[in-house]
Amino acid sequence: MTLDRTSALVRFADSAVASLATTRPSGSPHIVPVTFAVDDETVYTMVDRKPKTTTALQRLANIAANPGVSLLADHYEADWTRLWWVRIDGDATITEDGETPMVARSLLQKKYPQYRDQPPDGPAICVRITGVTWWEWAR
Repeated sequence: MTLDRTSALVRFADSAVASLATTRPSGSPHIVPVTFAVDDETVYTMVDRKPKTTTALQRLANIAANPGVSLLADHYEADWTRLWWVRIDGDATITEDGETPMVARSLLQKKYPQYRDQPPDGPAICVRITGVTWWEWAR
């Protein structure tokens, strides 16, 4: 199957994890793995209860200073004809109150069974998609 934008978004949405890339105020990159869910043209992720060294997360500070982010989902295996990646570029916002965290939590609980017993309760990061780039082994 040759990827187009729609099938690339589906492949991204079906991935279990993505890497969230933000930029520190100094200009250096910062990247962390995240769980996520996609709804239409928005990617949602939340700060969850997995152990962290601090609640003052670098990704939140970075987004507050510069909302431009990228998310990357990829697939690797020894058979290189099955390699692919999809990158989402977008503008991120952080929301702690109101309807957005409820929407994000619901979508994440639908995708990840682990969140059904221990729902994420931290800030929601909402990424409005501004670009989709993809690659797969050309057949």
